[in-house]
Amino acid sequence: MTRVLGLIGGIGSGKSAVAAAFARLGAVVIAGDQLGHEALKQPSLRRQLTEHFGSGILDTQGDIDRRRLAAIVFADAAQRAALEHVVHPYIEERIRQEIARARANPDVPLIVLDAAILLEAGWHKVCDQLVYIDAPPNVREQRLAAQRGWSRQEVQDRMNAQWALTDKQSRADFRLENAGTPAQLNQQVEELFRQCTQPKPKEKSL
Repeated sequence: MTRVLGLIGGIGSGKSAVAAAFARLGAVVIAGDQLGHEALKQPSLRRQLTEHFGSGILDTQGDIDRRRLAAIVFADAAQRAALEHVVHPYIEERIRQEIARARANPDVPLIVLDAAILLEAGWHKVCDQLVYIDAPPNVREQRLAAQRGWSRQEVQDRMNAQWALTDKQSRADFRLENAGTPAQLNQQVEELFRQCTQPKPKEKSL
């Protein structure tokens, strides 16, 4: 059965870059963030969220404004739990569907699950092994400011909503360092890809 690798690490550590590197090598990547977007577009889920959080979370098109919603849920653990209660079952089901689809294709060498709250949501249970991506705090903060325009407080709020890095590291089967150049990261990913996709040696019969 095709192996599923789950990516974990601090926010801004570069999980998306690692996922992209795996994809270039032929792996199927399942992106939790994309499935989260998909969940918020489901009419039934959008209705539940609007009833709970109010119409203030909608944009001018009537769609859920993720940044407005994030400002609410990352400032209040109870509100975050309410959001998760609505969307997490949908996302988990879609993850399982995508894994089954990829495993049904004999040409898929590896499946990679990239989800920010992989451990927190319990989605690591569908993974065979976990890969921890490590990067210094200042590097992670600079990336988030440049890529997403988040303030230091927005970064801190999201970090507070996730497990401590020491806990994440303790769960990992593999570790990648992402404090250097893209080429250095790609080399590590290529080595791990080979390690995870090479056929197991056949046991010799007695």
